[in-house]
Amino acid sequence: MDTGEQISLTVHKAIAEIGAADWDACAGPVNPTVSYTFLQAMEESGSASGRSGWAPQHLSLADESGRVVGIVPLYLKSHSYGEYVFDYGWADAYERAGGRYYPKALAAVPFTPVPGPRLLVRPDAPPETKSHLIAGLAEFTRQRGISSLHVNFPDDADAEALFEAGFLQRMGQQFHWTNDGYKNFGDYLAALNSRKRKAVNKERREALAAGLEIDVLTGADLQPKHWDAFYRFYLATSDRKWGSAYLNRKFFALINERMADKIVLVMARNAKEYVAGAFNILGTETIYGRNWGSYGDYKMLHFECCYYRAIEFAIDHGLKRVEAGAQGPHKLQRGYLPVPTYSAHYIPDPGFRRAVAQFLAREREMVEQKIEHLAENYSPFRHTEDEPAAD
Repeated sequence: MDTGEQISLTVHKAIAEIGAADWDACAGPVNPTVSYTFLQAMEESGSASGRSGWAPQHLSLADESGRVVGIVPLYLKSHSYGEYVFDYGWADAYERAGGRYYPKALAAVPFTPVPGPRLLVRPDAPPETKSHLIAGLAEFTRQRGISSLHVNFPDDADAEALFEAGFLQRMGQQFHWTNDGYKNFGDYLAALNSRKRKAVNKERREALAAGLEIDVLTGADLQPKHWDAFYRFYLATSDRKWGSAYLNRKFFALINERMADKIVLVMARNAKEYVAGAFNILGTETIYGRNWGSYGDYKMLHFECCYYRAIEFAIDHGLKRVEAGAQGPHKLQRGYLPVPTYSAHYIPDPGFRRAVAQFLAREREMVEQKIEHLAENYSPFRHTEDEPAAD
């Protein structure tokens, strides 16, 4: 697409057409989920492909010299699975009215509800680069004659740019833990109220009461045997909860080969046999909890592996946050507070757009009230300095 300013937008049917150097120059080092290595592993493994309903349509923006200055990870979707922003009701309503909802366009990281940049811009790119990318997304949608384009889990800066450009705003909610300068896990516990502090200590004891041990593995410590065990847990849990697994074994092999230093695998072991595990992605400031799986029913082990070990890792490595994935109000009493997340939606059909906009306004009000209510009434942290910090 020619914008009239000696720049061009190109649609790529594979991330490899853009290449690692240009992609990562735009994506930056902070959030590995938008890195070339992570997304290429999705495509190369077949986890995100046309066959799985995730046909890559990545946009790149090049300046007059041909240098790539901006990118959007974009997919043509034939369904709404693996997105964590639910639009099944929209699809049903549009098709009952005689429209064709699928395929739709989606700018997101497949199977990964991690907020982060979606308008990937090289640091020295012209200031109007984001606006050109947004215009390109809208034109892509119109030219393809598709029902809608969705941008899931953009960071705050990208969300603001999209909303200012007229994309519809949708608000969601996740639970994140923030490191308030804690020196160790005990220091964090001291910030909790007495009742919650006792509950956390009890849960941690019960998680290991069966004689289990926990291995926290990253980098060169990660071996195929760990991934073989974790993948079995992942399949078992996916089959129980969702009916099918999105990610295949090859995906995990590729990221272990190419970005092991950005992976943290928390594995629970009974003697030499692994029985459960939690898969995390490591950014420069944040550890992102992604997948959990287990064989057998071990009381409190999920909380230990997914939440408490992630907090310990963040404190020990000076990270600012733990983002523990989608949903889960049970995270609140373990120190993960509610935060808003966003998605942005471009809908060319004016009637459909009005209906969705009305729904989003009502939904947004409810989400805002829920976040406020949870934070004010259910926070596990001490509310006054008068309450003792330790029992």
